[in-house]
Amino acid sequence: MSEKMCEGRVCIVTGAGRGIGREYALLLATEGAKVVVNDYGGARDGTGSDQGPAHEVVEEIIASGGKAVAHVGNVSSLADAQTMVQLALDTFGGLDVLINNAGILRDRMLFSMTEEEWDAVIRVHLKGTWAPSRVASEYWRNRAKAGESNDARIVCTTSVAGIYANTGQTNYGAAKAGIAAFAQIAAQELVRYGVTVNAVCPGGLTRLTEDLSFSDEMLARFRPERVAPAVVWLASAQSAGVTGQVIESSGMVLGIAEGWRRGPHIDNPPMDPREVDGIVRGLLAEAKPRTTMADIV
Repeated sequence: MSEKMCEGRVCIVTGAGRGIGREYALLLATEGAKVVVNDYGGARDGTGSDQGPAHEVVEEIIASGGKAVAHVGNVSSLADAQTMVQLALDTFGGLDVLINNAGILRDRMLFSMTEEEWDAVIRVHLKGTWAPSRVASEYWRNRAKAGESNDARIVCTTSVAGIYANTGQTNYGAAKAGIAAFAQIAAQELVRYGVTVNAVCPGGLTRLTEDLSFSDEMLARFRPERVAPAVVWLASAQSAGVTGQVIESSGMVLGIAEGWRRGPHIDNPPMDPREVDGIVRGLLAEAKPRTTMADIV
């Protein structure tokens, strides 16, 4: 039998009661990780709460011979993030990996979106990535300053809707694009403490994508369990040195998303605004077309 990739590693997975997060937790446990299964148990739009899903995943892991514990706090609460990390420390004696996966949808065209629809999505996705990362990174920094070594990971969840843009999702896309930037900046800040930070664009048929139209071929391949192998690799020691990256992982593709880069440009830009039109249009004609959602579906 091959060696387990995450043997003994302590991993937190947020939003792990259902969908893609559940597949992360199950495969991590299969590969030897001790898993904190976080899930607030809200509906697709974030309303309500239910402790059942987190505990059900824990029971499934334990029944298969793995080690897991449930946490049902809200990822967008710093206090709950603190109890989440503390639960890992108290139960398993440490923390090696944080996978920020929790998310909701409140899709609406910009001109119809309510303030609450904007705030709720930004809060769960963006603050819900910041809060657990804030607590975990402080733990690893303190260890490093005490002379202890880390081989730690933060894996954030961005989306093709954020990096390639998708109509009707200004709130979700803005949050996910922000998470991609968050991961790159955090990677720069934490590398000295033995922590890598990457973002994953997952793709799978879950509660969040169930109303989308897929061909029969895509339905056969677009399964949440097909996302998990790349994330488990990122959680493992094998991914050492890989940081600040955005990785697409789905049943359709495994690839690297190339981020913002300076394209065609001129030096010494004009002072007269009348000259800008011709210059910018010329530069746009030279620029490579960006990837869009139509290119990936």
